[in-house]
Amino acid sequence: MTKAVCPGSFDPVTAGHLDVIERSTRFFDEVHVVVAVNAAKTPMFSAQDRVDIIRRALEERGCGNVVVSSTDGLITDYCRQVGASVIVKGLRQNGDYEAELGMALVNRQIAGIETLFLPANPVLEHISSSIVKDVARHGGDVTGMVPDCVIPMLEEALRKERISHE
Repeated sequence: MTKAVCPGSFDPVTAGHLDVIERSTRFFDEVHVVVAVNAAKTPMFSAQDRVDIIRRALEERGCGNVVVSSTDGLITDYCRQVGASVIVKGLRQNGDYEAELGMALVNRQIAGIETLFLPANPVLEHISSSIVKDVARHGGDVTGMVPDCVIPMLEEALRKERISHE
């Protein structure tokens, strides 16, 4: 059985993330979507919320060969634990390649894990989690940028954020 890991912060998961995940399921028997927890960042959603959102979004899209979890360790360690030999990353035209190539080389050096780069869908490549949060914070409509199940959670998180800043 071929397994791959598709890691990210997914804060929140976007239509672009889901596109890369769905496309990766065509190449591998099992795809592990891993919410990477970075202690140096303060996410909008907890790791468990992000896992739950991704599971729900993938279920709604009928993706069956996907496992969703989180880790606060090295992605290469997670790959070893589940028997995955490939990391899948989406690439946009905004400089993703340079940053992702460096990580891919490190992952190969420290663990022998290869990285498969999938170019972003041109219709979705302008979307990022940061842009989604910025648009939503300013009252913009993020429909189509994120799965529908994200929108109420995003609105609630922003409501709490506004209250905490009052």
